[in-house]
Amino acid sequence: MTISKDMVIGDLIALDQNFAAILMASGMGCVGCPSAQGETLEEAAFVHGMDVDELVGKLNEYQASKEA
Repeated sequence: MTISKDMVIGDLIALDQNFAAILMASGMGCVGCPSAQGETLEEAAFVHGMDVDELVGKLNEYQASKEA
């Protein structure tokens, strides 16, 4: 599975709770709040002033390590 910037945070975390830790470590501290659950990675990155491509890269790096 490849993570993309249009994925909804709540759906992503439902797939693997460890994605929440990556998001929080990247500066997105409110991944558990109701509004974040319905936001896409791109929307949340914009709100937090983050580079969405860098964030998606970290998430895909983790995902690839699980599949290896």
